[in-house]
Amino acid sequence: MGPTASGKSALAARLADHLPVEIVSVDSAQIYRGMDIGTAKPSAAERRAVPHHLIDILDPTESYSAARFCADALKLIREISARGRTPLLVGGTMLYFKALREGLSDLPDSDPAVRAQIDAEAAERGWPALHAQLAKIDAPTAARLKPTDAQRIQRALEIHRVAGKPMSKLLARKKSALPFRLVELALAPSDRSELHRRIEARFDAMLERGLVEELRTLRKRYALRPALPSMRCVGYRQAWQYLEGEIGRKELRDRGVAATRQLAKRQLTWLRAMKTVRSFDCLAEDLDAEALDHVRRDINRASLDP
Repeated sequence: MGPTASGKSALAARLADHLPVEIVSVDSAQIYRGMDIGTAKPSAAERRAVPHHLIDILDPTESYSAARFCADALKLIREISARGRTPLLVGGTMLYFKALREGLSDLPDSDPAVRAQIDAEAAERGWPALHAQLAKIDAPTAARLKPTDAQRIQRALEIHRVAGKPMSKLLARKKSALPFRLVELALAPSDRSELHRRIEARFDAMLERGLVEELRTLRKRYALRPALPSMRCVGYRQAWQYLEGEIGRKELRDRGVAATRQLAKRQLTWLRAMKTVRSFDCLAEDLDAEALDHVRRDINRASLDP
């Protein structure tokens, strides 16, 4: 686990050099076909070297959820284990990790028709008005959301309309947690400014590689709209605004970097709340050796347990 640009994929590749692993992506953006540059998706060569799962499984017009991720991940964990290999879960979508570690609440699946209705209401009245509506039916959820947090306001309203109950009440009823033993590693920077430098360099590289052109191609291929979860992803949201003429190239770059920094900040906040996770400095020169040693020690301890 770790924030964006912390080197998760690189460390996973090094671990795969020494351990019989298959990688399960824990990334809510890499699931989408055609969204390669802006999601820093593993290259074809990297995916040939080590089996990767949960990448390129949906069109960008489709939606995914933590519940579906847990079902898919559990199925893969069982299949990989049955092959005598170790599932290595790698990514930065912390909600997915939390759901897998702690169990899921009994939330209803997404309903495209209900979501479309909520989107239409938001287009007419604005998300702050829908946030006020949410506050009347689910005050605890509304209190922790910003009035402009479209994705989460939409989901909370959708849940209430589908289930007939507030999301805050349903969240209190969790299903059983993951029935597997975990070895947990987190990457975190000892110097936040260096992580910011990495983020800037990576976003600049994405622009140079053709992030805007990639989105332009996707818009020709699919019936995309800015409210879709895929188009809310960092980088694509700003590139969309650029293609619509709402911002210029410099503002695209500046907004993309700022949004990625905010994403990294949220990811690190999630990680700090996971008290049992062993954290490693992603900037350390001996990161690979330290992480591999930690995993091997944990595996050896497990083999000695009665």
